[in-house]
Amino acid sequence: MAWSTTTWHCLVALSLLSSAAYGQLNTKFYDYSCPHLEFIVRLSMFKAILTERRMGASLLRLHFHDCFVQGCDGSILLDDVPGKNFTGEKTAFPNVNSVRGFEVIDDIKRNVEYFCPGVVSCADILALAAREGTVLLGGPSWAVPLGRRDSTTASLDAANNDLPPPTLNLSALIQSFANKSLSARDLTALSGAHTIGFSQCLNFRDHVYNDTNIDPAFATLRRGNCPAAAPNGDTNLAPFDVQTQLRFDNAYYGNLLAKRGLIHSDQELFNGASQDALVQQYSANQALFFADFAAAMIKMGNLSPLTGNAGQIRRNCRAVNSS
Repeated sequence: MAWSTTTWHCLVALSLLSSAAYGQLNTKFYDYSCPHLEFIVRLSMFKAILTERRMGASLLRLHFHDCFVQGCDGSILLDDVPGKNFTGEKTAFPNVNSVRGFEVIDDIKRNVEYFCPGVVSCADILALAAREGTVLLGGPSWAVPLGRRDSTTASLDAANNDLPPPTLNLSALIQSFANKSLSARDLTALSGAHTIGFSQCLNFRDHVYNDTNIDPAFATLRRGNCPAAAPNGDTNLAPFDVQTQLRFDNAYYGNLLAKRGLIHSDQELFNGASQDALVQQYSANQALFFADFAAAMIKMGNLSPLTGNAGQIRRNCRAVNSS
């Protein structure tokens, strides 16, 4: 049945009113243009996690690394194009041989394009995939504001400078998040994503060999697959959370209380300073952590999105549209 002009005007008005609550993003953005979008992403993520449970953590991290550089615009998904002098963000120090899950995003994009060609951005797909991965591993859900468009640019320099390294102390971490309009509470809640996933030896070597705010038995355990002399074992992996490494829960905070944070910046959240009380609250109250994490994810997902006529809807998440 064809829509009347009046009906279209009403739909547009409702869309504009709804998007105002999310700073131009709108949880119902695709209700008419791609009504089955969230189901498609959920089914694709179910398949991905069934194949490799770790993928939930990988896509959550990929979303974070996207949003902290140029905003949530899918720029991290772009491949380098040497012949056209286009350098993406994948070879930045925090990303190279580390961020993963690009093939899963490619698969979701193909599935979405089959039903809704040229409609859904890669940036929105990544935001939804991060949510679905979290839920499938036992974590909280949240309504994802949508309507982002994809960047035609990327910034290797910004990826090297804006993504917080694992060596930061608490004050530097708080400032790094404040630079993105995220609070210290957001920092502590979002760091709880480290309840799932793994880190490479090169990120935790200094902490387990040189820091004093670490449980000695835990340091010994982690040294077992992380040789002291770099670059030996740089890419060897260890779980952030030994007990429930692939289940999204609040165990991460209990680990911090026991001085068993895997990387230096993790343990900085519980080290005799401003975030100690919140870490203790999250450790004792998983529901509080889940609520704060979901709120912080929505806030992070609103970092400088491209909307309206800015950017584009990429046909291939790895490359800018040629025309």
